[in-house]
Amino acid sequence: MLNILSVDVEEYFHPAEVQPFVDPGRWAEYPSRIEEQTERVLELLERRGAKATFFVLGWVAEHRGQVLRAIRSAGHEIGCHSYGHGLVYRLGRTEFQRDTERAVAAIEDACGVTPTAYRAPSYSITRESLWALEVLAASGFTHDSSIYPIAHDRYGIPGFGRHAQILLTPSGAIEEVPIATARVWPGLVTPIGGGAYLRLLRYRYTAAGIRRLNREERKPACVYVHPWELDPTVPRLASGRVSRLRTYAGIEGMAAKLDRLLAEFQFASLREVHPCPAAANVRAAAAIERV
Repeated sequence: MLNILSVDVEEYFHPAEVQPFVDPGRWAEYPSRIEEQTERVLELLERRGAKATFFVLGWVAEHRGQVLRAIRSAGHEIGCHSYGHGLVYRLGRTEFQRDTERAVAAIEDACGVTPTAYRAPSYSITRESLWALEVLAASGFTHDSSIYPIAHDRYGIPGFGRHAQILLTPSGAIEEVPIATARVWPGLVTPIGGGAYLRLLRYRYTAAGIRRLNREERKPACVYVHPWELDPTVPRLASGRVSRLRTYAGIEGMAAKLDRLLAEFQFASLREVHPCPAAANVRAAAAIERV
């Protein structure tokens, strides 16, 4: 079964855990590492014959356009990861729309691609910010992968459907593709989708979760990584025990874990696994008000 590999393309000074310690007005002053980090990911994917969806930050597109061109040349899908990595529920509808429009324009200018798949920074489309899906649908996006169906102090919608589904918004339909989770027992859903969970937990936990999705539930898993997670020498800008644990723990072994995943499972882009929704599916979609 084809699973989805997604890469959130951002600099090491963009993560939410880092932002309290970095002035956004000084981002351009930090030495960039995104080109070499992304190249490391691209080389790994080429060696394993896998494709992925790269959700690119608009700021990166504007300042490091060569990264997007390299991704496109390698045959991967390019999606949007916002412009400035602001949490959706803090931006509000108007600012979110402006941020999205700016990100799309930057991506188009950098590589000539108009993204149709979106991922919010830190999965910040929550129950309180579901209006963002309407904004995305009105902006031409056909897919979103911003909802994590787990409980978390910063993100997540506990009880949200664990598999891809088409949602109807007042501006049209959009397909939501949640990050992979495992149902341990009724009422308890745990994350297996990558990122910090892949870094911090044993490889066999993630692999077992993906196998269960593929074999027992007959569903693809959506997994994600960040290029900076494959860089053992990445500058440690976050401060505080919890922030540093979430951001940097397990980085030294991340590349090997990703390589093992690519060797044991089949991965492709979001659009290859979930093509644009057919009209029949749209008619059967769930209204966003019932999420």
